[in-house]
Amino acid sequence: MKSYRDLIVWQKSMNWVAFVNSLTSKIPESEKFGLISQIRRSSVTIPSNIAEGYGRNYKKDYLRFLQISRGSLFECQTQIEIAINFRFYFK
Repeated sequence: MKSYRDLIVWQKSMNWVAFVNSLTSKIPESEKFGLISQIRRSSVTIPSNIAEGYGRNYKKDYLRFLQISRGSLFECQTQIEIAINFRFYFK
């Protein structure tokens, strides 16, 4: 593997970011600096941590960044669920 860009998990996480941005564009503008911002930030940290971990010199560091990335995914999923509970339907 030449680059983190070759990792399927990184590629899928980049698709997730695009999906999340599309999804959050349907949330009311009043949430622009609240829930929308938080959801988008958590989605962006997923591929970012995968890439950063890949660039580390030690396998243990890489695995730690993958764990952080996984945590960000769970955070993002929870925030989307909160948006649904607030009845911000994604039509």
